[in-house]
Amino acid sequence: MRILITGGAGFIGSHLAERCLDSGFKVSVIDDLSTGSFDNIAHLKSHPRFAYTIDTVFNAPVVSELVDSADVVVHLAAAVGVRLIVDRPVHTIETNVHGTEVVLRAAAKKRKRVILASTSEVYGKSTDVPFRESASLVLGATTRSRWSYACSKALDEFLALAYWNEMRVPVTIVRLFNTVGPRQTDLYGMVLPTLVRQALLGRPITVHGTGEQQRAFAYVGDVVEALMRIIGLSRLAGEVINIGNDREITIAALARLVRRITGSSSEIEFIPYEVAYGPGFEDMPRRVPCLAKLEMLTGYRPTTPIERIVEFVTDDIRARLADAAPEEAIRVA
Repeated sequence: MRILITGGAGFIGSHLAERCLDSGFKVSVIDDLSTGSFDNIAHLKSHPRFAYTIDTVFNAPVVSELVDSADVVVHLAAAVGVRLIVDRPVHTIETNVHGTEVVLRAAAKKRKRVILASTSEVYGKSTDVPFRESASLVLGATTRSRWSYACSKALDEFLALAYWNEMRVPVTIVRLFNTVGPRQTDLYGMVLPTLVRQALLGRPITVHGTGEQQRAFAYVGDVVEALMRIIGLSRLAGEVINIGNDREITIAALARLVRRITGSSSEIEFIPYEVAYGPGFEDMPRRVPCLAKLEMLTGYRPTTPIERIVEFVTDDIRARLADAAPEEAIRVA
């Protein structure tokens, strides 16, 4: 099978590329390295079944050629991270909407199968938890740029399903919930690598808001396993499927867990949302998926516990800190 992964040098994309190669697939990735990193795929570049293109998904001729050569397209390229979304809303909307449009238009030419990565953010301010794929989406006001990401990904979903309904392009939508693990960066506001890095460096561990907001974190290896099972099922056109872990933890409890596992003596510091992101920022109090549909369709559900995930992330960030500044002693052994 020939797989094209857009955003393939990113955190999730690089793990998926590895797994696809291990499964005997031929893998091509395209990434503009705006949030991904070539370091994530450097170890793959000599693999005989791996090819990479450093370019944007806005480049329609290049994307069209890559899609034509693939059996399945996994579209992961997107603007990511709360910090990036708040700071660069134009980039967020254009990247998500136009990039998806280019990919779908290319896929429509020969009705290539597309797996479109969406997000739990599309559920917005809904309090009907656990979130089910058929539930209504409740987005905030357009004057709150916080919701531009959710809106752009919801539009991606509408567009993808329109291509399926009108042009019979076999599209499957996966809504990813707080995927974490090795290679994830803290540059764009990702909470777990941020907390772990702060703890390892002996800096204050910063928690936004009251810390009572609840999240359910899924290990990237589990998410990739779910994606592989979906790739292997050609009967999922038109489906929307949650992928995540349904064990919840508050962010304050996560901070305490990070401090314990890293052995850090850092203080936990609570920062109001308006200080972290500006006035009017809104957040979701809970974000937990219903996994019944994923389990029914694939026979699988993510189960890696948060304690083990924090250990994986700690080992990864400790190694990266040592590589980046070997002369600087990391305060936590």
